[in-house]
Amino acid sequence: MKTGPKNTAAYRHEDFPLGKTTVESSVRVETVGDLAMAYSPGVAQPCLAIAKNPDEAYRFTGKGNLVAIISDGSSILHLGNLGSLASKPVMEGKALLFRRLAKINAVDIQVNTSESAAFIDTVVRIADTFGGVHLDGMAESQSLEIEQALIARCDIPVFR
Repeated sequence: MKTGPKNTAAYRHEDFPLGKTTVESSVRVETVGDLAMAYSPGVAQPCLAIAKNPDEAYRFTGKGNLVAIISDGSSILHLGNLGSLASKPVMEGKALLFRRLAKINAVDIQVNTSESAAFIDTVVRIADTFGGVHLDGMAESQSLEIEQALIARCDIPVFR
């Protein structure tokens, strides 16, 4: 029996490669020498510079062009509270929009908790990785409180 083309939204999410985003090298890594410069021992000098002055991370890494799109899944589009993992397709789509429309790299992160304090602590602990945090797919009742707490505790822009 012949089947028709996969043309529903659910099927498009199943096609390889899975997901909507990828992670690719921004530098040439074709030789052992290229790898040595990109990894070890080439990273020693930038690491030492960042240890002396954390702002150097914006000079030597992709931090300034990397946004975390973070959700607890408590309010996914118009679907309601489906949980953090179910928010992943939406957050991947948001990452795609950041990349396509603004040339900003974005990573989706699902935080599996309904407790504001645990969510805030999780984001604060990983915030150094990113140049900004975008909160999405979260219930309005908690998202403002969470946003304000993160703005107060993080050294990067936080928005929803």
